[in-house]
Amino acid sequence: MASVPFHYLDLRAFCYATEDEKRVVAALETFLPEDVEIERATSEGHHGDRIVVCSARVERADEMRHVLDRLGRIDDVAGLRDELDDRIDDNTAFYVTLDKQAAFRGEVRRGDGITLRAKVEAYPATREKAVANAREALDTFVADGEDDGE
Repeated sequence: MASVPFHYLDLRAFCYATEDEKRVVAALETFLPEDVEIERATSEGHHGDRIVVCSARVERADEMRHVLDRLGRIDDVAGLRDELDDRIDDNTAFYVTLDKQAAFRGEVRRGDGITLRAKVEAYPATREKAVANAREALDTFVADGEDDGE
């Protein structure tokens, strides 16, 4: 079983007043193992509208593999690989946004609505090392998914 070069993965989506919270939670669940709890925090928008921030953090290796397996099904894996230099910051965090509507339908696409943030393990903790580790992880998990015929 492949090692996971991440400290943790965070998924977050905002549920606006015009959205059904159950649908937003279902979109997040597309990426998460069944036993991961989704936390909710209520906030207020600029015009006084209610916003619920739905988020989950996965820290165990098996949970992270599950999320990475789902991410490996993304519609533009090659593009994501090519953009790794731009998607990892100086604090070794990897960011990608995912389509919330597609996730609600069980599909994995890049888009807006869900933010995935992954803290990449890198020793020493440099951006360059983090990019190399993230690229290797993405290659490993995408290759595993392709071997399974997915």
